[in-house]
This record gives sequence, structure tokens and C-alpha cells, in this order.
Amino acid sequence: MHKDIATPVRTKEILDKYGFSFKKSLGQNFLIDTNILNRIVDHAELTENSAAIEVGPGIGALTEQLAKRSKKVMAFEIDQRLLPILADTLSPYPNVKVIHQDVLKADVESYIKEELAGFEDIMVVANLPYYVTTPILMKLLEEKLPIRGIVGMLQKEVADRIAAKPGTKEYGSLSIAVQYYTTAETVMIVPKTVFIPQPNVDSAVIRLIVRDEPAVKVIDESFFFQVTRASFAQRRKTILNNLTSQLPDGKQKKAQIITALNQAGIEESRRGETLSIEEFGRLSDTLYPIFHT
Repeated sequence: MHKDIATPVRTKEILDKYGFSFKKSLGQNFLIDTNILNRIVDHAELTENSAAIEVGPGIGALTEQLAKRSKKVMAFEIDQRLLPILADTLSPYPNVKVIHQDVLKADVESYIKEELAGFEDIMVVANLPYYVTTPILMKLLEEKLPIRGIVGMLQKEVADRIAAKPGTKEYGSLSIAVQYYTTAETVMIVPKTVFIPQPNVDSAVIRLIVRDEPAVKVIDESFFFQVTRASFAQRRKTILNNLTSQLPDGKQKKAQIITALNQAGIEESRRGETLSIEEFGRLSDTLYPIFHT
């Protein structure tokens, strides 16, 4: 029986064997705690008929646990220095396919069709590189891939923003963007001591389960997101001030914006962080004709 990759000793052996040095630019932090990895995989609720998609497998610590508990793993790795290491560490697992690509540039849907055809249950499980966490999550959600959800480890502060509720200081356009597509919850906190090199901040694991239908029905999805981003542009400003300063020709259309706010039943003195996703949905629909004539 080979030893798990995610132990300090084995990780160091692998890194030394290949003379691997961490690239700060790629946000590489490797997990060296098997218990934590197992708990992350638990939250994905995989079965022997599930497939897992991983982003940034590193030296294969999480990949190994996923391979043991699912039928197939497809992992995207951007750093070609890791490919020979992964070929070695994952050699006991024929059910893993490593793809040398930047997931942000990859046609993930085509890879799913090719590699994971016939799977009813697909879950993304990843220790996400900190510097591109949000773009990766948004890409996976916006492309409406056939996935059940995402269990991702990310910076605790970003996890707090994603799972935030209205009326809190963490709540913002990112909370709304993610919660529009999914139900979001933080399922565990991970101390920085279980990584090498140690990051400067604690991490959290977030579980996103894709909704059957988006949280609100809107006339135009991209305009809905434009309105939510505008509403949080300057957090201390009222919703009216933000909309007039951020939307195209907003200042000239101020009177119409006030009418739209009234129609949506939203007081113009409120701040963006107090509006629920349903209220943003109503607001973007009443504003839509003003900016699309």
C-alpha cells in the first residue's frame, strides 16, 4: 500500500525528488493533511458513479482522495513542471485524466463531453489558486456546465463574501452573482498551518449546489449583473447615487431611475447591501426598458 501524498514527509520527498520550487505567480500552496482532504471530499458527497473535476491538482494530494472515491477524475493543471510529478504520484489511479491547460481558457464543456460522457453526477472539487478564485468560479457557473456543484477551498475572506446574506458588510455583487446560480454555504475553516508553503491567511471550504433554476427570473441576465455591480460601486452611497453615477447616461436618466425604484418598491435612500437578490431582480427588470430602448 503506498503512502498518501498529503503527508509532510511524502510531500517533501516528492518535491525533493523533482527539485520542485513553488511559483508565487501560480498561487501554489499544497495541502499536507490527509484528514482535511478527506473532509473536503466528504462535503462533495461523491458515489462510485460520480465524476470529479479538479482545478490545479498540484502534486496530486486531493486528486488521490478523489480517485479513491469516485469513478473518474478530470484535473486541469496549468504548470507543466507538475505533469511528470502527477504522472508518477497518480500512477496507481488509472481513473484520473490530467489535462495540461489553464482552466480559464479551456473549453470545459467539450472536455466534459469527451472525458465524462454518460456521467449523471459531476462535482467540481478543488483547492483553488487564490489569485484567480473568483474568475474560475464565475466561469464554471456562467457556462452552465452539467455539474451538480462545486466544493472549493479558497481564501476565507472570499468564502465569507460568497456565502454572505443581505445587510452584512461581506454581502456584495460577488455574493449575488454566485447565489444567483447556486445555494452557497461555508462548510469548514482550514488553518494556514496545513499547507506548504503556508499562505498568509486562513482558508475556508465552500459548497455551492447548482440551482435547477436561477434564484430569480430576470429579463436580461447580463443587465441584472450590471445593475448589482453598479449598486455596490461605492458602498457608502445610496442605491440611487450609485445607479445614476454607474449606469450609462445615468445622470440624465435620474428621474426615470427614481420612477423605476418606486415601481420596484425600493426606497432610493437604501444602500445596495440591504437589497435581497429578489429585490435586485425586480429592480433590474424595471430599469431594463430605460436602458434598452
